[in-house]
Amino acid sequence: MKQDQMSGQIIVITGASSGIGALLARETARLGAIPVLVARSKNKLLKLSHELAADHDIHIADIGSTADVQRTFQRIYDKHGRVDVLVNNAGYGVFQKLEDTSVEVMEDMMNVNYLGVVRCTKAVLPAMLEAGRGQIVNIASLAGKVATAKSSGYSASKHAVLGFTNSLRQELSGTGIVVSAVNPGPIDTPFFAQADPGGSYVKNIAWLMLQPEEVVQRIIKVIADKRAEANLPFIGGLGGKVYQLLPRSLDHWLRRWMDRK
Repeated sequence: MKQDQMSGQIIVITGASSGIGALLARETARLGAIPVLVARSKNKLLKLSHELAADHDIHIADIGSTADVQRTFQRIYDKHGRVDVLVNNAGYGVFQKLEDTSVEVMEDMMNVNYLGVVRCTKAVLPAMLEAGRGQIVNIASLAGKVATAKSSGYSASKHAVLGFTNSLRQELSGTGIVVSAVNPGPIDTPFFAQADPGGSYVKNIAWLMLQPEEVVQRIIKVIADKRAEANLPFIGGLGGKVYQLLPRSLDHWLRRWMDRK
């Protein structure tokens, strides 16, 4: 991407303290954007802030809280006056059988992964509509297209994100606001420290694991090209399309070959 495509853009990134969010912050800053980093961990955000020589901003907030989101975005608008791009990246997963997963954990995954996207989107939408421009990029997952065993809570939250994204894109047609979804497969990030603490899933799918740098470059391309959707890796995106055509025919194969958790 050319630097002038990103220069000066105010890009809000949630879940920015580690993994994809932190790497995206570094890369957008390098390209001349002003990343506004939002996350719960004060220590991690401060550490990242000290590493960024370029102009940036940080906000400690929990996107699982409506009040926190409203206060944070009010501060962002007070300081910067606008948001050019919102990247809804924050989220987490717990990979367990439903019988072993509490309702509270299921509720929290939906609250953070899905309603967090809703809260942040609603926080930027009025100003974007008034300006007649802007972009909302939701980091969903291939799990939102093809669900597998032991991921019912996580897959449900990402299905919700994709349903929300696709509906919102239709709502905002003609307004100048671009709504995008990025659907990666498993990525080699700290996400799996919570999702797969034993490490067996990561070991079993090492051949399919994406490197975070690859995902970040795809996100940046989606922003630059104002694309509606990106699926990666290619084989995963292709598999998702085939599954949508023949879901019941492929269930047995998925149960046998994709249950690696």
